[in-house]
Amino acid sequence: MWLKPEEVLLKSALKLWVLERSNEYFVLQRRRGYGEEGGGLAGLLVGTLDAVLDSTSKVAPFRILHQTPDSQVYWSIACGASREEISEHWEWLEQNVMKTLSVFDSNEDITSFVQGKIRGLIAEESKGSLVKEEDPEKFREAHLKFEKCFGLPEQEKLVTYYSCSYWRGRVPCQGWLYLSTSFLSFYSFLLGAEIKLIIAWDEISKLEKTSNVILTESIHVCSRGEDYYFSMFLHISETFLLMEQLALYAFRRLFDKESFENDPILRDPLQITKRDLEHRAHSEQFTAFFRLPGAETLREVHECFLWVPFSHYNTLGKMCISENYICFASQDGCLCCIVIPMREVVAVEVSDPASRSVSIATRGKRAFRFSEVRDFEHLVSKLRSQCGATTSPQHVVTTEVAAVVPDPESALDDYEGHPMASHKGSSKTVSTEALMTVFHPQDVENLDAKLLKEKMKEQSWNILFIECGRGCALNTLAGAVNDMATNPGYYTELVEKSLGTCTLATDEIERDLRRSLPEHPAFQSDTGISALRRVLTAYAHRNPKIGYCQAMNILTSVLLLYAKEEEAFWLLVAVCERMLPDYFNRRIIGALVDQAVFEELIRDYLPQLTEHITDMTFFSSVSLSWFLTLFISVLPIESAVNVVDCFFYDGIKAILQLGLAVLDYNVDRLLTCKDDAEAVTVLNRFFDSVTNKDSPLPPAVQQASGVNETKSQHPKVDITDLIRESKEKYGEIRFEEVESMRRRNRLHVIQTLEATTKQNVKEHFLSCYWTMNSPALQHHDPSLPYLDQYRIDCQQFRVLHHLLSPWARCANRDSLALWTFRLLDENLDGLINFKEFASTLDVMYYGSFTHKLKLLFKMHMPPAFTEVESLSPSKGARLSKEELMHFSQLSVSSPEDSVEAGALKSSPEKGKGKVDIQAYLKQWQDELLKKEENIKDLPRMNQSQFIQFSKTLYNLFHGDPEEELLYRAIATVTSLLLKMEEVGRKLHSPTSPAKGTAPPAADFSADRGDKLPEAQATPRTGGAGPRDPDHGASEWSFAFEQILASLLNEPALVRFFEKPVDVRAKLEHAKAAQLKVRAGV
Repeated sequence: MWLKPEEVLLKSALKLWVLERSNEYFVLQRRRGYGEEGGGLAGLLVGTLDAVLDSTSKVAPFRILHQTPDSQVYWSIACGASREEISEHWEWLEQNVMKTLSVFDSNEDITSFVQGKIRGLIAEESKGSLVKEEDPEKFREAHLKFEKCFGLPEQEKLVTYYSCSYWRGRVPCQGWLYLSTSFLSFYSFLLGAEIKLIIAWDEISKLEKTSNVILTESIHVCSRGEDYYFSMFLHISETFLLMEQLALYAFRRLFDKESFENDPILRDPLQITKRDLEHRAHSEQFTAFFRLPGAETLREVHECFLWVPFSHYNTLGKMCISENYICFASQDGCLCCIVIPMREVVAVEVSDPASRSVSIATRGKRAFRFSEVRDFEHLVSKLRSQCGATTSPQHVVTTEVAAVVPDPESALDDYEGHPMASHKGSSKTVSTEALMTVFHPQDVENLDAKLLKEKMKEQSWNILFIECGRGCALNTLAGAVNDMATNPGYYTELVEKSLGTCTLATDEIERDLRRSLPEHPAFQSDTGISALRRVLTAYAHRNPKIGYCQAMNILTSVLLLYAKEEEAFWLLVAVCERMLPDYFNRRIIGALVDQAVFEELIRDYLPQLTEHITDMTFFSSVSLSWFLTLFISVLPIESAVNVVDCFFYDGIKAILQLGLAVLDYNVDRLLTCKDDAEAVTVLNRFFDSVTNKDSPLPPAVQQASGVNETKSQHPKVDITDLIRESKEKYGEIRFEEVESMRRRNRLHVIQTLEATTKQNVKEHFLSCYWTMNSPALQHHDPSLPYLDQYRIDCQQFRVLHHLLSPWARCANRDSLALWTFRLLDENLDGLINFKEFASTLDVMYYGSFTHKLKLLFKMHMPPAFTEVESLSPSKGARLSKEELMHFSQLSVSSPEDSVEAGALKSSPEKGKGKVDIQAYLKQWQDELLKKEENIKDLPRMNQSQFIQFSKTLYNLFHGDPEEELLYRAIATVTSLLLKMEEVGRKLHSPTSPAKGTAPPAADFSADRGDKLPEAQATPRTGGAGPRDPDHGASEWSFAFEQILASLLNEPALVRFFEKPVDVRAKLEHAKAAQLKVRAGV
């Protein structure tokens, strides 16, 4: 490959390079030790030095230098992985450059001309390359070397590469780690030992940073049960972050293909760069921490101080700015955290240039002062332009957000603008009151002690919010209020569009409506049921990818108690799409990931429990409802609402802490349990004993909420005490730690789901085509690649052939299926694998005219072709199972064939515990190259085979719109071929007429192949048996080239074979047909 010209001091390189060829202006050198017999010690040392110090490794053992007379400075202009490649570059220079250089007068002009020529060649090569022109030259070279070293598909884009060590046992191997869009690759050449690793990202089940006595810090990769350790990175955190991203994107491509393809960056390998991935990772961390919409991207980060008025001091932290939000988090992430929507900002000023302070004023007469901002003037001007563009006078909403309280109307009274004000009366179908205010109206003059206490508590909170601001309340609610304010009328439109629709989601919603808090009066009436139906149906219409999932009804019903209908909808959006991502879908991946995090925390904080209950699946089965319903399904309603409050404030961390507190509270009882059923009973009794002494709910609701009044072994536990205990004992669990564990466990969870899906597909495939006592299962070899593990016999192949082949409409389709099977069964074991089956279908659907005709031709030649006309004509073209199996095994292989078949059956993986993917792909490539035979090598077709070939063509055309035209075309072709053969025979035997003259064309095609002369069809048993010499001399035959040339002269025939066929429609039709057969329809 051509290289960007760089200076090389030749004297320092003489020990490492050997001169091969030279002329007046160029030098061709070989790396010492390469190409020599055995290499010697010099070759080992140089190769090792390359692997340790330079990414050229063993990839470029040859190079070309440009020189000028009387100069000690040389310029490297090309390198090559083989002598053939570098010789090609050398010859090009001699033919295209050497003659031109003689016209220049000075050495400087010669050097300038050569450099310009080489740069032009590089630019020409880069046009079709995946490497962008703006990439550094070193990265371009690394990408080209990566392509040559690993031989991956051309569209595989290298993202970045690192120098590191790979540990084989206790021995480190220094080399280069290449991270591309689909693979993790490693190359090392150390003292003559070459190591290549290629690991697909979607096969990685574990990816983590580890450390031990030997390795201070390393990256552990687990794939297909094998462990790989990489260490000695210069920036290990950066490397690990990129590896995590690439692995997760690979799984997103599998499980969320729709959203992946809609992403303009990820769907195009050209757009995936290291810088973009790092920026995307930071944006994802930003949106997750502040619970912002996923579309937000992090634009700027400024380290500064924020004045906290209620604490009377400045706190150090980072200001993060996105398209629509200004966010700040203190250094520890917990002391202070604010989110300011841009639309709320009314003024941005420089308050004190000396302290580099910036003041941001918002609606509601509140201001935030940030000091020690490095580039404060630029920040002020940028925020002014950005806020001026986003602020809209018709949407006046404060940044203040109320917590979930029994009377949200009163909690929102101090807003300058009410988010619902513009929507009141906009739709009579949408309720504008929280269900608690409708079914439990609070008369201030007649309040009991609990309700009076609750009212006083609300007033105390409002006073605190006035003094300290609501920014510390609930970020999630802030996001929900902001969504609602920036999308006026959106919910009402959704309700109108979705009501009356009938989908699978709406059917499931209707079934679950009456099961949502049935103990509460609000959901015993049409008012609450209708509001719940509208919210769930509107969300299913908004997000059809999620639609509706069980547990959404329980959460929504609680939200409707304390929030208005539209507020409840936007809170549900925030929960499903931001706070609990991937929870509410068919696979519930998010819930499974958080359960894996919960199990990890149990092992860390409650080791005595894991020692007693060794099966961790118990915790998964018990805690699934805790995560999906936020404890609402297991706790009494008056206690569950407190948990929901904590969840909206702390996110999933609150649920994890509470789960640990529940297990810790019952640890002594759980340690005495003998089985899972007893442990479940202990936890259920504990949940029944949880109370809320300050609950304002009416006694009737509390009694009906599932609290058993029967005698319980558990003493009463107040939910406030339980939450306080969870915060005190497990408050050290940080958001960053939870997110890190989520990413780490997501790979394992998705890999487990993928393995389960493959197993289910395999079992379904077996149930469709094989019985449990089928001989085909005896040939299952799990050590082989996935496409070769299972095989089918001739009977099973016939079923699939009739369902999927575009040529299955033939009258003799059984014979066609038999000949196709015999053609594919090269090793004569009576079985073919999926790879062979798919390759044949590919030719039938997407092959060229020549390839399709060649396939038909070979079907009518030995060893595929065998006569089936000995059957009774009354049976038609239908073959019984016994006859089909008999004909498929008719030919008996010779000892030589058996040896060849054994060689064909062997594979690089056979007998090994580990699959060598590279060896398998090379073997498959060799097989494909071997099968690309020249049409001149095909044997000639005799008269019996040609007659059957013509019959098959006639049968293929049956039912085609151009049927008559095709019949006439094939009659013309056969007539022409027979006349050509007759003329040829006369030219070879001019004195004596041929004994076996071909019949007239009119007789041959009179009945469209249905009644061909039986006298001319010679019965055969094996398709390739010995023939009598005299009889063979009287037979006529055709070469494939003759048949191809004749058919190409008929446009109707060419159109028929090149007509596109929709394989997806065929597959859908086959699936429907199978389902009907299995259902007995």
